[in-house]
Amino acid sequence: MNSAELIIDAKAGLGEGSIWHSRQNLLYWIDIMVGKLHAYDPVTKKNETFEVGQYIGTVVPSRTDAMFMALHHGFARMDFPSKKVTMIADPESDHPNIRFNDGKCDPAGRFWAGTMELKAEPKAAKLYCLDADLNVRKMLDDVTISNGIVWSMDHKTMYYIDTVTKRVDAFDYDLSEGTIHNRRTAVTIPDGQGFPDGMTIDAEGMLWIAHWGGGCVTCCNPRDGKLLQTIRVPASQVTSCAFGGPDLNHLYITSARDSLTEAQLANEPHAGGLFCVEVDTKGIKAYEFAG
Repeated sequence: MNSAELIIDAKAGLGEGSIWHSRQNLLYWIDIMVGKLHAYDPVTKKNETFEVGQYIGTVVPSRTDAMFMALHHGFARMDFPSKKVTMIADPESDHPNIRFNDGKCDPAGRFWAGTMELKAEPKAAKLYCLDADLNVRKMLDDVTISNGIVWSMDHKTMYYIDTVTKRVDAFDYDLSEGTIHNRRTAVTIPDGQGFPDGMTIDAEGMLWIAHWGGGCVTCCNPRDGKLLQTIRVPASQVTSCAFGGPDLNHLYITSARDSLTEAQLANEPHAGGLFCVEVDTKGIKAYEFAG
């Protein structure tokens, strides 16, 4: 069993959204509730921080120099070097207590991101897709905490997490249309191992799942649901993971500290940190937004 090592003692309240930008060789990650977007350079060890002005749920690279984000009040883009944030669309404009949470781009360059109610009201949220023409489509209703989302190597399956279900679900995926159907369970998280949060996929099609309340990232085979590997993290609230580095064989892991008591923080002083571990497999390049 491998263990992740601390690389930034960030003490983030709700660190999340790790994603490797292969063209820039930077790890982007976020601190949701303070609206901060971070860019970490593992060569220089510099972590640059950008303020986005509202809660930030996730960030993805684009085929231009801009980064696209899902914020409290909808989809947005940040242009560089100006760092100007421009709102694109807010499909939840009538529900101010709903914010965007996790998301990623599919292999065709569509930006999928889901929402959650600020107090995690059951089934109050949804999953959306932002197409390259900036049209927003609602893809799922009755979501509680929308989280990890990835696509299989053949692009025919989408894997998705609604955290409270303690499952990773699979959908048949139509890449040409960007549609999903035939929902079923791929992985079930056993009792006592926390809740599934962020997720990534390796080049062999195995799922790597961050465990909120479980202090680990697990690698599971989505074809049979079997546990293959566990990476221990010295923080209980593990939130996301992403393959990065020149060979995509370093797993970067975010964590949170806001929900912990003083006693818990004494036992895990690096909660909210950014961690990393070298693994024996490689990830795939993050898909970029096509808009």
